[in-house]
Amino acid sequence: MPPIKEVSASKATAAKTIYEAFKVLREAGGQLTGKEVMAKLVERVQFTDWEKEPLEKTGNIRWKSIFQFYSVDCTKSGFLQKSNGVWYITPEGEAAHAKLKPLEFLESVAEGYRKWKAANGKEPAKAINDESITEIIENNMEQAQTANMEQMEEEAIQGIKDYIIQKNPYEFQDLVAALLRAMGYYTPFVSPKGKDGGIDIIAYQDPLGIKTPRLKVQVKHYPQNPIAADAIRSLKGLVNTGEEVGLFVTSGRFSNEAERFAREANVHIKLIDGQEFIALWKQFYNVMKDEDKGLLPLHPVYFLGSHE
Repeated sequence: MPPIKEVSASKATAAKTIYEAFKVLREAGGQLTGKEVMAKLVERVQFTDWEKEPLEKTGNIRWKSIFQFYSVDCTKSGFLQKSNGVWYITPEGEAAHAKLKPLEFLESVAEGYRKWKAANGKEPAKAINDESITEIIENNMEQAQTANMEQMEEEAIQGIKDYIIQKNPYEFQDLVAALLRAMGYYTPFVSPKGKDGGIDIIAYQDPLGIKTPRLKVQVKHYPQNPIAADAIRSLKGLVNTGEEVGLFVTSGRFSNEAERFAREANVHIKLIDGQEFIALWKQFYNVMKDEDKGLLPLHPVYFLGSHE
């Protein structure tokens, strides 16, 4: 296997950025937002002047375009998953990264992509050199179009996250109540400011709350800090077995211990983190009342898709 310096400049860029991105993901426990991955690469990778140049037609930085382009190979090869702006390293990706050098890892990714294309009845990928990859990226050919769509989706998700972060805890609580109403629940109790006894929202399946189970909801607007197991334990103590379900919603994420406690609890406790909240808001947005939509307004944008 030739060293990186003996391959084309674009392939060398892809090898070092893709390899470092997987290293970043492994160090972070297996998942980060695409934005966080890119920020880490800026901090940790030394780029040449050629890599830092903007592409003529798009104005996008060359190394970022190459990295996004090859990240599509990573998903198709099964080494990486992307969902709602978050990148997840798969067990296969982690195992390959642990035993291979940067260029070997890139070749393994490319081989996985070729197998994916063959399995899906697509033409074999053509060899890519410095000139052709620039042409592909700048002219939005199929794989580059996929990369562009993923990047735009990640930027859109990040915009929604930033909007939510600016909310105060009671405004986020109102967002959760609005989502539950869109999902068909009635919310007779949404906690006012002040002490709430640990329950922020009570939700019923019918107007009178006769049908069971009923939802007891705790909401924490912690976009930066993970929710610890103690918080889930407190909610569990307020949930009656059989008649009620505990729902814990955060604008951030849950610790591994919190997720484990919820899974093993003898009452049903559902956890919704910031990523899932955004996904559900998007899913049920069209059936929301206008006043609830106004709490977190979305605007659909249509652009050319990809055949992949």
